[in-house]
Amino acid sequence: MIRTMIEKMFPPKWTRLSCTVRSGPVQRTLSLFSSSEPSNWSKVVSDAEKIVGYPTSFMSLRCLLSDEFSNVAMHVKKLVGTQHPLLNTARGFVYDSRNNLQMRGLVVLLLSKAAGPSRTSTDHLAQDMVGGIYPSQRNLAEITELIHTAFLVHRGVVNLKELTDSDGLLKDMEFGNKMAVLSGDFLLANACTGLAQLNNTKVVELISSAIGDLVQGIYYENSNNTEENNLTAELDTTAWEEQTFLSHGALLAKSCQAAMELAQHDKRSQRLAYKYGKHLSLGHKLNSDLQPFVKSNVGEQVSFSFSAAPVVFHRHIIGPERWQQQLQQAKTMRNQLDFSKLLAAVKSEKGVSSAVNLCCYHGNRALEAIQAFPSSEARSALENIASAIMKF
Repeated sequence: MIRTMIEKMFPPKWTRLSCTVRSGPVQRTLSLFSSSEPSNWSKVVSDAEKIVGYPTSFMSLRCLLSDEFSNVAMHVKKLVGTQHPLLNTARGFVYDSRNNLQMRGLVVLLLSKAAGPSRTSTDHLAQDMVGGIYPSQRNLAEITELIHTAFLVHRGVVNLKELTDSDGLLKDMEFGNKMAVLSGDFLLANACTGLAQLNNTKVVELISSAIGDLVQGIYYENSNNTEENNLTAELDTTAWEEQTFLSHGALLAKSCQAAMELAQHDKRSQRLAYKYGKHLSLGHKLNSDLQPFVKSNVGEQVSFSFSAAPVVFHRHIIGPERWQQQLQQAKTMRNQLDFSKLLAAVKSEKGVSSAVNLCCYHGNRALEAIQAFPSSEARSALENIASAIMKF
């Protein structure tokens, strides 16, 4: 019933760009194609899920179907009809047409299968493998998803300072915030419990540091989204990559490295897995940031974040003075921003093309990292995922 209600909501649109993909010694140009259908991203993910044994979208069901979480879910139902962001997060978790929410766990499982057992692993350890993946690696993939979902839920907390009692929404938002904090903490606590049960101090250290990176990255993100920073802050490409890695790349990169550690792979394999996760995450974020700029039609109502890569690069290219002029020109009679005018201004310069080029760069770096692993179905699936983030 929930899925039926949700599936009525979000039809996508597409445009055209191109990108050069390097896979080993071969180079080929991809047409980032135009279509009324979604790109092959969903098919790539669906095919990859078959390789690792089961859909990663059901990874966290043991946690989500527990009695404790059922009680939380009953309270969250009371938010239906309000505008609290927690509902959008829940909707995305049930139905996400681009399969973004479960991507991290899937990549961890694919890398685990692609790498296989290490040369130093004992026969007894190899006997524990199911479908070419150790149980501890499957648990790690689930832990990664729980952490990611917990932070998504926590991001749904509303700033109550912007509301007043006269808005009529204050009580709903206060209740929604309590539910966001409670449910996010519950997921994070389950992830930490599972992490301790892996009995590997190096993995605990890696994932704990990734949680710290997430917190730091989200802090930077929120700071850059304030109205004051929208006018004055200026990031270059390097600073944007560093901050985005903390909030969007560290968890996957360190989870990929941890998966190699659990299978007792050497430092080189761990480093390559880390690189694949890092570059895939950054490419995926760039692809996501580019969607409003490559899909929108003239006059269409759009919205985008000021921390989106095309906007950040655009501001760096034109300078702060001209950016403030463009903001003023995009304001309506009611002193509100007309995002369609601002989008046209961003598209008129090189911010979008810079983001496309950087997306292709990170996609190709991910492809390079995965070439060191033995040829297999799992490696092919990882290559397909890296290629898919370079399609818009």
